[in-house]
Amino acid sequence: MPVVAMSDGELLRFDTLSRVERGELRVEDAALLLGLQRRQIFRLLERLRTDGASGLVSRKRGRPSNRRHSEAFRGRILSIVREHYHDFGPTLAREYLAERHAISIGCETLRQLMIEAGIWQDRAARRSRPYQPRHRRECRGELVQIDGSEHAWFETRGPKCTLLVYIDDATSELLHLKMVESESTFSYMEATREYIERHGKPVAFYSDKHSVFRNAKATAKGDGMTHFGRALDALNIEIICANSPQAKGRVERANGTLQDRLVKAMRLEGISTIADANAFLSSYRLTHNARFARPAAGSRDLHRPLAPRDDLHSVMVWREKRKVSKALTLHYNKILFILEPTAISKALVGKRVHICEYPDGQVEIRHEERSLPYRLFDKMPRINQPAIVDNKHLDAALMLAKQIQAMAPHHRQRNNNAPARRDQPMHLFPEPEAPAKVDRRRLGGPKLKRGPRLSEAELQARGTLEFVKAR
Repeated sequence: MPVVAMSDGELLRFDTLSRVERGELRVEDAALLLGLQRRQIFRLLERLRTDGASGLVSRKRGRPSNRRHSEAFRGRILSIVREHYHDFGPTLAREYLAERHAISIGCETLRQLMIEAGIWQDRAARRSRPYQPRHRRECRGELVQIDGSEHAWFETRGPKCTLLVYIDDATSELLHLKMVESESTFSYMEATREYIERHGKPVAFYSDKHSVFRNAKATAKGDGMTHFGRALDALNIEIICANSPQAKGRVERANGTLQDRLVKAMRLEGISTIADANAFLSSYRLTHNARFARPAAGSRDLHRPLAPRDDLHSVMVWREKRKVSKALTLHYNKILFILEPTAISKALVGKRVHICEYPDGQVEIRHEERSLPYRLFDKMPRINQPAIVDNKHLDAALMLAKQIQAMAPHHRQRNNNAPARRDQPMHLFPEPEAPAKVDRRRLGGPKLKRGPRLSEAELQARGTLEFVKAR
């Protein structure tokens, strides 16, 4: 049986006309109740007998209004709004349309047009999503929230840096703090290694969707895990990424508290370097926990000790695979690694080995847990200008070559997928200095100066003189 959508007035008409059909109500009384004439009542009765209840539904429903603006007019308004007033509200856009374009349109009409075109959102769409609070985890070490807070921690006494915060979800206890140059894979590896050595392995880390924890590319190579995620997987630690900052509100609120209290505490101590800050954070963490930490609902501590097979030094690395060539060489980050010709390395021709880059800058080439000796050949050496002989053509050619090389800095850059190394004290991959910008118009020497502009009479006289000299 089909379902007919009717308004309240249409339902009243259907009920009244049904009573007339059953003989319970006179036509005159029905006309009085519905506010219609007798002839309209008979017309509606005929429609009810022919089409049923759907015959009483307004014929205008679903059809465009007769007062609707034309499509050309609507398109013209939307094109003007997109070009000039894309970030204006409907009320302000309507005022400028009338003032600058002589277009008169109702405010509500313009608002509906902008909503349909996706230029404006109504109040319900702009209302922030509600985030319901959740209960804490029951035991310590069950869920540890981690985050990096970039801030001017030393105010004007030092550069801006990042504080890595590890806070327990069950107790709001700051389990570890470390000041680093930036929020990078190596900084998290080093801080997590210190955390595990002090407390043990937690059940799970709860983080944001930073590229350290989650590979945002759909076409990720291999298993799709990040280097930090692969290290945690080897240690049997789960990594969970929050969908919003509100979901990990525990560590976000702790960041706000630290940006207020820790900054002032380091100001009183006169701390202005990262090394001094890391030495101070251990004592500050105890003071903070005594003020803000609370007991957990459960008495167990779910931190697990390291297993005999767990080697933090070999796990917390940036690991890449490379194929060994017949010349016992492999390429990584525009550096040629040349393996020493030992019996082990000769047997690895055509096979893949692991290049392990540690947070302290050390690089190892490993195969089945064995380290292979190597030497380096950097493919990005600095250009040393040789002695220039007394030849003006060679001098000009060399100057031109240097200027052209300076204009092509992309030939002197490392790989884009290499890790950030701001937190490594020493490493093998120094970035070349950015070349100075060169004006192409000045290549090949200075431009010749123009002489004074001559009049037509002087040009004619000079032309006659040149003709006489030629003869």
